[in-house]
Amino acid sequence: MMATDKFQKIVGPRTPPEALAARRLRFLWPTLLFAAAAILLIISIFLPYWSLVLHAPQYPGGLVVNAYVNHLEGDVREIDGLNHYIGMRPLNEAAQLERTVSIFAIGALALLVVAAIFIHSPWAALLALPAVLLPGVFLADLYFWLNNFGQNLDPTAALSNSVEPFTPTILGEGLIGQFKTVAYADFGLILATIASLLILVGLYMQRRAYKPLLDTAEGEV
Repeated sequence: MMATDKFQKIVGPRTPPEALAARRLRFLWPTLLFAAAAILLIISIFLPYWSLVLHAPQYPGGLVVNAYVNHLEGDVREIDGLNHYIGMRPLNEAAQLERTVSIFAIGALALLVVAAIFIHSPWAALLALPAVLLPGVFLADLYFWLNNFGQNLDPTAALSNSVEPFTPTILGEGLIGQFKTVAYADFGLILATIASLLILVGLYMQRRAYKPLLDTAEGEV
């Protein structure tokens, strides 16, 4: 009996048929918002999260690298060639563990958000919190690796004396020696950010819908 009570406290109150009939949209909104957020997270896997355009004298059209959660695309070889002269390691050496687990991790986050649909208590926020933090965690991890690569240049590189250790700009314009970089959040990260906002609104709507039921249930105990 005690285990059942604990389980009921975690999942929260169920929606009485009369309340659902009277305020259907109030109880439907959290489901729609959480489901939409989960779908956006899954879609984001297939889109680049971050992109960088490097403008160099010998490449007037610029070089572009697109960072997906599990791989890099674009002019990676050419950029690695330029970075080699200043002593920076190849881009694909960064975040190898993160790229290996990223698809499974984001899929798990989406499932947790879906699970939050059925939890009508404050525990729903704990389930959804990792997905809310995803955009910030991605940018923090990106900053860590760019800083690590820029601050640990190979002193034996051909042009090592021409560039001091640096931290590349993760968003906006930056300068690396004679090169100009433009970095920006791409569609995947934008979708993940929208998903975070939808989750926050969904948590508010869920609390608005189920807190009165939760208070009533606790008052009857």
